[in-house]
Amino acid sequence: MRALLVVDMLVDFIDPGGALYIGEVAENLVVEVKKRLEEFRSAGDTIIFICDRHLEDDAEFEMFPPHSLENSGGDRVVDQLAPKPSERVITKRRFSAFFGTDLDLTLREKGIAELEIVGCVTNICILYTSADARALNYRVTVPHQAVAGFDQDAHKFALQELKKTLGVNLT
Repeated sequence: MRALLVVDMLVDFIDPGGALYIGEVAENLVVEVKKRLEEFRSAGDTIIFICDRHLEDDAEFEMFPPHSLENSGGDRVVDQLAPKPSERVITKRRFSAFFGTDLDLTLREKGIAELEIVGCVTNICILYTSADARALNYRVTVPHQAVAGFDQDAHKFALQELKKTLGVNLT
């Protein structure tokens, strides 16, 4: 069985007024993620939205400006990709969707062994979620057009790491 993980497709990353807007690549990213959502929904496969959500005094803000603050509006999935009531939303406070969450338990309870990971940011949350997924022995696919980030060089580096170091299937 497979699941689609939709990572951080949040107002603060995707909207031009967002606290950590990823730039013009956001527009195409929404289109590509929507395609993946439509495919998984039509197949009846599991979809899980992974959402960055921080407290006001989060230690991560020593590295990044405050973003995705709980109940700020910037922490919600953009309207174009809104989760359906049957789709799970898991919040996280660190780069990996597995760190400090019940994602692994949720996937194992559903018998899922294969993940497709889409969203942002390629060299941060996509890379670290993929690394943890591979360490936990999940098969991982990342469609290269359905991930994006702030920095094209870092994005390209992360894609190479995903493929060459982690054995992720890039499509």
